[in-house]
Amino acid sequence: MVRVIMGLQGHGKTKQIIELTNKAASEDLTVACIERGTKLTYDISHKARLVDVSGYFIESYEHLKAFICGMYSGNYDLSKIFIDSLYKVSKCDFAKQTDDFLLWAEAFGEEHGIDFVITISADDSTASDTIRKFF
Repeated sequence: MVRVIMGLQGHGKTKQIIELTNKAASEDLTVACIERGTKLTYDISHKARLVDVSGYFIESYEHLKAFICGMYSGNYDLSKIFIDSLYKVSKCDFAKQTDDFLLWAEAFGEEHGIDFVITISADDSTASDTIRKFF
């Protein structure tokens, strides 16, 4: 399953992802939260793996896919992946590539039993049909 939370900056997306991550971690699920930077360090439960990707040279969706595959190969128990601010994490905001990434996440998640929750900082009225599918 893939769920997208989309809205302009200041609309509470990060607050939602913090709440959802901490809820999943409290249920003893194996959880990872991916962000660029360290702003969530004190908000995310220590039971969740918080990953700052700024040191991993992720500069495209292909890099992000490889990173996620690497995380999964190192921990087959991974059941939820939260990505805060997809465009910042991937350094890419092209609509077609975003659609392709979300479809890949859906297929990867179904194959490996992983749920994705992803925030996108943009006006939700500009979302493509593919992105809307995951609202």
